[in-house]
Order: sequence, then C-alpha cells, then structure tokens
Amino acid sequence: MSMEDERIWAMEEKLWHGGDEVYETLVDENVVMSLPAEPFIFTRDQAKEAVKNTPRWEEVNFSDTKVNRPHEGLIVIGYQVEAKRGEETYRCYASSTIMRRGHEDWTVVHHSQVVPPKAMVDA
Repeated sequence: MSMEDERIWAMEEKLWHGGDEVYETLVDENVVMSLPAEPFIFTRDQAKEAVKNTPRWEEVNFSDTKVNRPHEGLIVIGYQVEAKRGEETYRCYASSTIMRRGHEDWTVVHHSQVVPPKAMVDA
C-alpha cells in the first residue's frame, strides 16, 4: 500500500522543523544527502551532527510540489521550499526519495537541495 500525499508532505515538513532525533527515526542509515554547505555530500551521521548545531526553522512553506511513484514502495518528491527563522530566509529546490521498509514504515534514502544562482533569484 502506498503512502498518501498528505503523509508524505507531513513527513518532509517534520524533517525541516526537526532536529537530530527526527533524523534518527525518519532518515535511513544509508541515506545520501547533497546540501549546499560543506562537505556537500552528507551521511546520516554528518547530517545529524550538522542539524544538531543549527537553529530550527520556525516556518516552512512548500510550493511547486511533485510526487512520483516510480516503483511499489518507492516515492520521489520534488518541491520549492521557503524556510524562515528570525530575519533569515532560505529558499531552495529540494528532492527526496522515500522507501518503504515495512508496513507503515517509510524512510528517506536520498535528499538534495539546490540553491538557484543569485542572478536567477533577483530576476
């Protein structure tokens, strides 16, 4: 059985708001993450360490959302995100691949964020 779209987006939003404890439960131990900060390609442990030392996003908005189900037990999503905390606003394009491990047990096996070049953002 497939996960409904509402649950997919709730899970993804939880990852944006959450800390390392959320990564422990929702992110696969073999995840590959590519993020626009050193070291750029992160393991789960590196991502958990990075998020542990970063203030939480207070507000997260998704737009231009896409959901594909290329194979039973595999969901690929893409979206634009605007995340805010205090005076800081972060915008990027993100994608995640979510895999079913068991009944009602889904885990993120891939996540990436692309920040458009500044010239495109200002255009």
